[in-house]
Amino acid sequence: MASLDVAYIQKMEERGYGDLLLARYPSLRKYFAEFIHLPFVAAKGSEELMQAIDLVRQLDSGELKKLPEDVPTGFIPKELNQALKDNTGQINRNAWEMGLALEIKESMRSGNLYIPQSKQHISFWNFMVDENNWKETKDASYAELKQPQPNESRAQLAQKFQKTVERSKQCFKSDSFAEIQNGKLKLKRDDKLVFPKSKTFQKAIDTALPIVRIEQLLMEVDQATGFSRHFIPLQNHQSRPKQFYKTLLAAIISQATNLGVVSMSSSVKGVSVDMLRHVLQQYIREDTITAASAEIVNHHHLLPLSFVHGDGTLSSSDGQRFKMRADSLLASYYPRYYGYYEKAIGIYTHVSDQYSVFSTKIISCSPREALYVLDGLLENNTILKIREHTTDTHGYTEIIFALCHLLGFDFMPRIRDLKDQQLYRIDKNADYGAFTPLLNKTADLDIIEEQWDQMIRVASSLKRRKVPAHVIVQRLTNRFPSDRLSKAFTNLGRIIKTEYILRYLTDPSLRRKVQRQLNKGEYRHKLPRRIFFADQGEFNTGDYEEIMNKAICLSFVCNAVLYWNTVKINQTIEALRKQGEVIDNEMLSHTSLLPFKHVLPNGTYFVDEL
Repeated sequence: MASLDVAYIQKMEERGYGDLLLARYPSLRKYFAEFIHLPFVAAKGSEELMQAIDLVRQLDSGELKKLPEDVPTGFIPKELNQALKDNTGQINRNAWEMGLALEIKESMRSGNLYIPQSKQHISFWNFMVDENNWKETKDASYAELKQPQPNESRAQLAQKFQKTVERSKQCFKSDSFAEIQNGKLKLKRDDKLVFPKSKTFQKAIDTALPIVRIEQLLMEVDQATGFSRHFIPLQNHQSRPKQFYKTLLAAIISQATNLGVVSMSSSVKGVSVDMLRHVLQQYIREDTITAASAEIVNHHHLLPLSFVHGDGTLSSSDGQRFKMRADSLLASYYPRYYGYYEKAIGIYTHVSDQYSVFSTKIISCSPREALYVLDGLLENNTILKIREHTTDTHGYTEIIFALCHLLGFDFMPRIRDLKDQQLYRIDKNADYGAFTPLLNKTADLDIIEEQWDQMIRVASSLKRRKVPAHVIVQRLTNRFPSDRLSKAFTNLGRIIKTEYILRYLTDPSLRRKVQRQLNKGEYRHKLPRRIFFADQGEFNTGDYEEIMNKAICLSFVCNAVLYWNTVKINQTIEALRKQGEVIDNEMLSHTSLLPFKHVLPNGTYFVDEL
């Protein structure tokens, strides 16, 4: 009996997944017979896959009675290899077709197999600047991106890498954050960012801020910034309802607080559900609310107190999860916070060093957040000139490092388990001093030089907003490691990542900068939680447009609170200085512009003056 159990377990280990796949073949075949006749086109290098697809079509039509002996099998996963041939040595069609179906799935995800008529499953290069246009604009693109020509790329990357290593070697001796023992990296915890005087001063500011209702706050911010001028009607629709301004603010608050139009109409005299819905449909759209929010960010950027916290060139991005009650394609399980039975959705925001939000995107909790890092940076429509960007571990991949480098952003993530990161060298025979045992793998400069022109073409296409960045990042990720372009991006990312980690290990000011910016983003999460209070802060709609409207209205109101706070805090500071208080910029930089407990978001107390 024991021997049977051992044999069974061994069989499960060797063939368990393959047998499970074969058990699903009858269900697959119901749809595969029609699916295989779609007008597929294969990218160069995928000819074997197209040959296999044609074989299935011939078998289904009766042109072939069985699979030929030279049938292509290079794409069959190892889990199906043992089931691929029967006792007579003939190819098992079920196993072969199942392997083909899996390969088709992966090839469509990576773009190696595509359908020209599709809007989603198209060739990777169809997303890019076309070949003729690229020949005409290539030189201008290189100049705009400030990148070297292909024949100069290797030398420039090597020179930059060597400079970083030399600088890090010099700083390594004087910084006690990291040390190398027996070829292994050992790190100590950095000191916490503590400024004792700031706590007392922050309490004084919080106490001095007057209580304000959210609608009153929005009116005061509009008087200062004029954001309401951006809420224009749809084309060919000029009529404005009575009490438009009152209805506009009520509609924004209904979305940002999650109250909805029914509860809001019950809270505001003279504003009906129909009036609110009309304004939401005709005036509050993604483009208008984004433009209005950018107006507030631009005005906030010019306030003197904003520059105490940063010059608007540094940002961070992070996702905040909210529970979903309704069914939605974007909703997914998120056990870390909501267990195994509740679904959630993410709001991914980009926050500047001045606390303002310049990008908001609704995302699923399933994929890695790194997919969406570049979207916010490239779609920034404010006057903020972001040059440096940081995320937590979920926001980084080697491909993001590479694309940020090509696009002119200094990517500075806080990486968990930093001591276990693989670091790369560019010359396998070079001596890198103390760092030599850490740089134990070599990046491939040959493939970077080979693909450099195409990499610049991708970066230029992203710069011109030819395609959303997350689509390209997803395609490049899925194509690795079989695709040479993806390999080139990955190897470039390995070089840039290694340079950054060496800087991070030896530069305390860089570590503080990253930590402070991430702290700002994490602290800001408290404000949306307070404002988005209705329905216990949960989305109860599955419609993407409704969810997106609520998310961007929430970010808009957060920016309005930020602007109002900054003005009021500045008034408080000036009053304290007149009383003889000594308040320097260092003290101010350690306080927050986003205290929020003085803001009353409850829509049932709407001001009558509206």
